[in-house]
Amino acid sequence: MFENLIDRLDRSFKMLKGQGRITEVNISETLKDIRRALIEADVSYKVAKSFCDKVKAAALGQEVLKSVKPGQMMVKIVHDELTRLMGSSASDINLKGNPAIILVAGLQGSGKTTFSSKLANMLKNKRGKRVMMVAADVYRPAAIEQLKVLAESIDVQVYTEEGVKEPVKIAENALKRAKSEQYDVIIVDTAGRLAVDDEMMKEIGNLKKALNPSEILFVVDSMTGQDAVETAKAFNDVLDFDGVVLTKLDGDTRGGAALSIKAVVNKPIKFISSGEKVDTLDVFHPERIADRILGMGDVVTLVEKAQEQINEEEARRLKKKLIKSQFDFNDFYQQIQQIKKMGNIKDLASMLPGVGKALKDVDIDNSSFKGVEAIIQSMTPFEKEHPEVINGSRRNRIAAGSGTSIAEVNRLIKQFEQTKKMMKNVAGGGIKNRIAQMRQMQKMRP
Repeated sequence: MFENLIDRLDRSFKMLKGQGRITEVNISETLKDIRRALIEADVSYKVAKSFCDKVKAAALGQEVLKSVKPGQMMVKIVHDELTRLMGSSASDINLKGNPAIILVAGLQGSGKTTFSSKLANMLKNKRGKRVMMVAADVYRPAAIEQLKVLAESIDVQVYTEEGVKEPVKIAENALKRAKSEQYDVIIVDTAGRLAVDDEMMKEIGNLKKALNPSEILFVVDSMTGQDAVETAKAFNDVLDFDGVVLTKLDGDTRGGAALSIKAVVNKPIKFISSGEKVDTLDVFHPERIADRILGMGDVVTLVEKAQEQINEEEARRLKKKLIKSQFDFNDFYQQIQQIKKMGNIKDLASMLPGVGKALKDVDIDNSSFKGVEAIIQSMTPFEKEHPEVINGSRRNRIAAGSGTSIAEVNRLIKQFEQTKKMMKNVAGGGIKNRIAQMRQMQKMRP
């Protein structure tokens, strides 16, 4: 996401390189290029123009005129305005109520059902809530079955009424069940259409009136750009929703929806979602997204993702083994699995300042570890626990068993020793270990 915008803004800032100060003359060309970059990212012309006017007003202030590094100052000003444009700070969802009722709305294909399961998973595992999902999409083929499959994967209850075509009735009965069985939250997955129509709006309006939800979330496919913004406006006119969810951020999206939607409907983006896995849902932090757009990385989110995968007891056990030089291939394999759970490797690497641009044209994903995993799995239990015994003949057998070459096995064993040494040197450094370790493991492609 934002790759083209990142490149264009980087070129725009270079126009000020070597200038002694920011003036109305030398800033004009930079702002023209920034406005063009925003429009190409599918930001509406009106929003792009307003954004550039605000940047210009801030850049021509007296304090900025005294700056000896106008390029750097311009980056800061654009960063601050981008953050404000997207909402300034993260917005939490309202979970008041007994139970709290979350109504999920949006067009067909926007990712409502998948998002509902992701949100249920987040509320259950991160907030300790007892969650029930409600299948109120009675039109889309296999919608109910999809919700059941997703719910089973996260061990969450789903309320359905097979054959019933009245969403309001289903939702009201689900609410009664949730109250009697003392659920904390119910998430109502509503029906969508291929386009906004009167029948759809009437139905979603009736659901809102009947349930009086604690929170209404509008789910939008971020790949649809300005169409997403217009759809959000139409829904907001009827629902007056509380927040927006941007889905499919792992697709070929230019980012216009993320940059425009707050300015158009004046409602915060609350979550961003990528991929189909239930753990790929993140709270939307405008400042962190602004960091990414300007190539500054997003180390805070990276650290949070790493912390989610760290078991404190396991970390203490591993630390003891490192100090005693007992780190083996079983531990090594386990660390790889934890890193893979954090998400797509290329996306994680892009959160490190300066790394995202360098990896733009590099093909890196979680399948990169397959060769490494195959080699480790071809070792005997004794070899995994005692890597020092892996001699020439054992390496030949491991290579044959894993479908790799002797050179690849030798390289992995060398990388294992380097990682073991590195981790021992930084043992006790907490989360910094994990980031350093991740960067080391990104190189391990046989």
